[in-house]
Order: sequence, then C-alpha cells, then structure tokens
Amino acid sequence: MHKTLSLFFFILATIGYSKTDPPKDTIDIMIGQMIMIGIGDFDLVDENEPIFKQIRNGKVGGVVLYEKNILFESPKPELALLVETLQKNASIPLFVSIDEEGGRVSRMKTRYGFPKNVSAQYLGDMDNLDSTRHYANQTASILSSFGINMNYAPVVDVNLNPRNPVIGKIERSYSEDYNDVIRQAYEVIAIHNKRGVVPVLKHFPGHGSSRSDTHLGLTDVTDTWQFEEVYPYSALIDSGVVKAVMTAHIVNKTLDGTKNPATLSKKIVTGMLREFLGFDGVIISDDMQMGAINNEYGLREAIRMSIDAGVDMLMFANNVKDYQMISAGTVHAIIKDLLFEGIITRERIYESYKRIMKLKTETGLCDEDYYRSLKNKLRAYN
Repeated sequence: MHKTLSLFFFILATIGYSKTDPPKDTIDIMIGQMIMIGIGDFDLVDENEPIFKQIRNGKVGGVVLYEKNILFESPKPELALLVETLQKNASIPLFVSIDEEGGRVSRMKTRYGFPKNVSAQYLGDMDNLDSTRHYANQTASILSSFGINMNYAPVVDVNLNPRNPVIGKIERSYSEDYNDVIRQAYEVIAIHNKRGVVPVLKHFPGHGSSRSDTHLGLTDVTDTWQFEEVYPYSALIDSGVVKAVMTAHIVNKTLDGTKNPATLSKKIVTGMLREFLGFDGVIISDDMQMGAINNEYGLREAIRMSIDAGVDMLMFANNVKDYQMISAGTVHAIIKDLLFEGIITRERIYESYKRIMKLKTETGLCDEDYYRSLKNKLRAYN
C-alpha cells in the first residue's frame, strides 16, 4: 500500500494540477478515477470477487454500497472488513459511497443494529434545525466510523408534486418551499463536510415536479418543471459548501430542446451547472443503468454523451440482476476506445480527473497515512 501511494504522489508531482497535457502513461489512471461502480452481490468478503481485481487494476475511482452489501450475519464487523478490503486493494483510495438519506431511502437499517434515521419530509415538517443537525450528525458520524466517505444526500428537490412517485410520495423532499429546502440542506451539508463525508446534492436540475420515475423509463418534466427548482443549487453553491452534485435523468425541453436527459445534456450539465451556476466541483451521474438511460441509449453512446455533457464520474451501481451487471473494466475500455478514436479528448478526461483528485485530497483520502488511520478506526468493529 505504501509503495502504491508513493507512486501515486510521484505521478501527481509529475503531472501537476496546472498542466493541460498530462503524460500518456497516466491515462488509464485518469479514466479509472471517473468510474463509480457497484460492487455486486456477495455475502462474505472474498478478494477473489471481480470487483477487487478491477480495483487493483486501477479501473475504479469509487464504489457504491447497497443494503445487499450489509446483509451479513454480523453486519457491523463484516461492513468494516468490506470497506477495509476495498481500500486495501486500491492504489488511490476510493470514494466509498452510499444512499443514506433517511426514511425510505436507507441502507443501514435498524434491523442491522443501526439507529433510526428519519425522512427529509419529517424534518421539513418539524422545521427544527436542531433536530436536523442531530440526525445529520448521527448519519455522518456513523458513515465516517465505517470509512464510508460519500453520501448521496441531501435531496434538494423542491416538493412541487407531492404525488411524485420517486420524491414527494416517499418523503424525500424537505418542503415545497425552496427556502426551507435550502435551510435544511445547508445544515446537512455542513455537518457531513465536518465529519469528512462528501455530501452529494441531487437531483440536478430538479426532480421534484416529475410525474413518473426515471428508474423505469424516460421522465419528461418540461410541462411541470419550474425555475425555482434550481434555487437550492444556486444558493448552496454560492455559500461555498457544495463539493459534489448528482445529475437527474429527467428530460427538460425548456432547458435543452434536444430532448436529452439532463445527465446526457451539455446544455444542462456544462451550460447551466458549470457556467451559469459557477459550480466547479465533482459532477456524478445518477445510475446509468436506470431505465431512462438504459432503455433508450446504448452503453457506448450513453457513456460518450455523459462525458461530453460534463459529467466527471459515471455511476454503474449494479443494483440489478447478475446478467445485467456491467464491469468497471468494460466501462474503462469504452472510454479508452472513445479517447483513441478522437471522440473524447485527453483534455476532457483530465478536467474530470483534476476535480476528482482535488476532492479526494480535500477529504483526506490522499493523506499518506490514510489507510493506516482507516484500519485503526475500523478496529472498533472487530
């Protein structure tokens, strides 16, 4: 581990963050950092599982954990062992991510020995920031204690359609008032940042008014979306606390007449989020295996369009049946082919790599003693 970290720091020193034309021998590393992958289905930690080989080969920048990865006979010790083993195999420490919003969207459930976590709507209705801070601190502290360093929360969708099957109906929004969303989300973001857990705001440019679920297929919000759905992003980005944003797979022809989902839209990702709102942090796609993308676009085309749009990390969560799973190696090979065919430039890949590494550095993942500190922390669950 120490040798690989030393090599990593040598590479950083060699290329520098300011250069625009990085050496060719780092391209595999840079592409690998752009891939966020689900680790698959297994009940016990086994380093012969494909995910560990992909990590060792530098094909992975981050992993996504689901409840199926916590379904152990002894959940806490096994989860700690899983995270330690993932990082042990990585030459550049991984983003270890999870959806721990609270309420219905919770992987670390009470039946596994974790404390109860309430929904965003519950906190919004209560309208007590002390309570919001309490639950945010509880969540971020638990995640940090297990070495989980990224959380896909808070949801900053404005609850414009309470019957929305994927947001309002399952209590994932704080409020129908964007000011309340901003107030609540700011506290959650600040506490996650303090605990060393990257909070990822979602779902840009706003999923709160939708009438259908992007997990199942294309969702067009052109007739329901309102500009106030961007206000939480604008205010929170301006406050300086936002480090990562997740894109939505919604179609919004008001913002992009090409009818491309936001994740695949350069007008929305680069034009709106980067240039109009001034966000220069890490942009992560929602799961590229969701129906809105998977059912409508081929794998290669979806990857090309998302990178061209300005997405930094492509998520393939693999929360699907075995035969539908996509390996990090497959995604890596497609991106590399697009690069060598001249369809994607090395400068574009380097842009994302710089943002990802900047965030990993700010989060402490690039500290020379990171892995040793992680092992010491996880001993509490042995």
